Amino acid sequence: MMVGFDGVSPSKEVECMISKHHVGGVILFSRNIQSPLQLAKLTTSLQAISKDGPLLMGVDQEGGRVSRLPKPFTQFPKACVYGQLNDIPLTYSVAEAMAKELTSVGINLNFAPVLDVDTNPHNPVIGDRSFGQSPLLVAEHGLAMMSGLQDNHVIACGKHFPGHGDTHLDSHKALPSVNHAIGRLNDIELKPFIHLAKNRLASMMTAHVLYKALDPKWPATLSKKIVTGLLRETIGFSGVVVSDDLEMKGITDHGSVADAAVLAIVAGCDLLLVCHTFDVQIAALEALIHAVEKGEISEERIDQSVHRMLMLKERFHLGGRKVDLNQVKKVVGSDQHRTLIETVSLL
Repeated sequence: MMVGFDGVSPSKEVECMISKHHVGGVILFSRNIQSPLQLAKLTTSLQAISKDGPLLMGVDQEGGRVSRLPKPFTQFPKACVYGQLNDIPLTYSVAEAMAKELTSVGINLNFAPVLDVDTNPHNPVIGDRSFGQSPLLVAEHGLAMMSGLQDNHVIACGKHFPGHGDTHLDSHKALPSVNHAIGRLNDIELKPFIHLAKNRLASMMTAHVLYKALDPKWPATLSKKIVTGLLRETIGFSGVVVSDDLEMKGITDHGSVADAAVLAIVAGCDLLLVCHTFDVQIAALEALIHAVEKGEISEERIDQSVHRMLMLKERFHLGGRKVDLNQVKKVVGSDQHRTLIETVSLL
């Protein structure tokens, strides 16, 4: 599990989730961030609580309207700008700058790039978060963004599998559905995810979206046909599969987070995001334990995910990376990064 909490210093609740319940990571939001130095001290404090090994420390830092890090952090443009410029080295350079700022404050996982193809101008949640309307364009710039992050020690997480670009609803508020046939999904939605999966993308986030041609009953996050059948077996993705936040309305309007946690693990997810409520986090954890005890989830299924999580942390050397507080001011919002963004603006 990866959990969120309120406050700019470790709360009693998140301390409990780390020290007593051994969660694998923490996700940070704007509510947790005041300044670069404060954030660096926060991630250091959270890591110190974990005696079981390094935590995944995640954030949504896409650029544009989904940016959790305020000024003086560099304010990176929205993804559609890179697609419009169509300069692959530039996209890589931006991701590289982003990664340097993230690692300087102890963040090792970025929930980016967005790999959704922007095919619906009325989509309320994706739009300019996408690199563009062409699956090839999205694949190329998604790969550049992924490479810029991962080459600089930040785990990239492509989202939202198998594609949230053509929905009329926001899965934060309701459960959207995509009615396209499998042929269309193969031609458009799936292409960027397949391209990055074959090029060592470290992790991928599922969508709380119902894809009727793939599974008429369950949204992707809870669908074994989609997570295990399509993503693992057909596409061959071997990285970590992360659920989107299980407290989103796309899930909670149709059942409890605890039930969804069990279904997501059965489906094949490795890491479950429960981003807000301590009681809900505990309920989800207890539901997973009971499901294993009752045989609804096999220990082998748990072991598979544990192995993938450990391999991810080893691949990015998380245990050997420490925050240097003296370097934070030198890296965050540096002249070099500002010049890069000014260059993007001029282009």
